[in-house]
Amino acid sequence: MNIELIAIPKIEDYRGNLGIIEKDTIPFVMKRVYYLFDIPSSAVRGGHAHKEQKAFLVALSGSFDVILDNGSTRQTVNLNKPDKGLLIENNTWREINNFSSGAVCLVISSGEFDESDYIRDYDEFLNYVNQL
Repeated sequence: MNIELIAIPKIEDYRGNLGIIEKDTIPFVMKRVYYLFDIPSSAVRGGHAHKEQKAFLVALSGSFDVILDNGSTRQTVNLNKPDKGLLIENNTWREINNFSSGAVCLVISSGEFDESDYIRDYDEFLNYVNQL
């Protein structure tokens, strides 16, 4: 599985750092931005794949694990720095867990919300990717 962590440009300053995500930072046009916060440490988020949409996840605060699955390989990536983001390609199952206290997960998506783009059942996901 091809896992891509992308460095987020930052400006370092004695007053604190500034992270910058612009149109050239990620390899798709941003259509939607949302974030997860106040997540219990035992919670599991995600649990789906997208047929078309791509996503870029950043741990703005704290840390969490992202489990990625392409139907044949499963890999876990720990996100814990606000200047590194994880690119998730379409047709990739994702689950997010192991949230630290105060974790904030920023998600930038290549598409607006479209329920028909989601695959929310893992067996359906496996059938879908095996037909590609």
